Amino acid sequence: MKILKLIFVLALTLGVVSLGFTAEAKRIATITELKGVVEVKVPKQPWIPASVGMLLNQGDLIRTKAKSSAILNLDAAAQTATVEVKEDSQLALAELLEDKATATQTTLLDLALGEILIKAKKLHSEKSRFEVKTPTSIVGVRGTKFSVTVKAIE
Repeated sequence: MKILKLIFVLALTLGVVSLGFTAEAKRIATITELKGVVEVKVPKQPWIPASVGMLLNQGDLIRTKAKSSAILNLDAAAQTATVEVKEDSQLALAELLEDKATATQTTLLDLALGEILIKAKKLHSEKSRFEVKTPTSIVGVRGTKFSVTVKAIE
């Protein structure tokens, strides 16, 4: 009976450990340039001033005020894309994931208001996704330079 319990515990432990190796890893974005008043909001925290070199994670928000902008580098080493957040904008880093087992990446940027300019590298895998969501649409990208604008309804 003790041997069966030991085998069960070992099997359960190996199962949990193997799930950890196949899970998606979170990626980061780095603020490389700032101009004017730019703020960052980490979930469950108040807005704070942004700074060059600040690391942003999945779920973080960045907003720019009038005559302000920020440039983000997604994945510093691999440099998946650069994102310029133009003035009077609010952008959420909704998903920044990588599955090393399948060599795929998922990037979902959620632009609530304002304009962003993206310079994205070509995706390495057909299963990788790079998307920008707005209040009215979702744009999928395979690798190019483009901008997305969301204007306030007056």
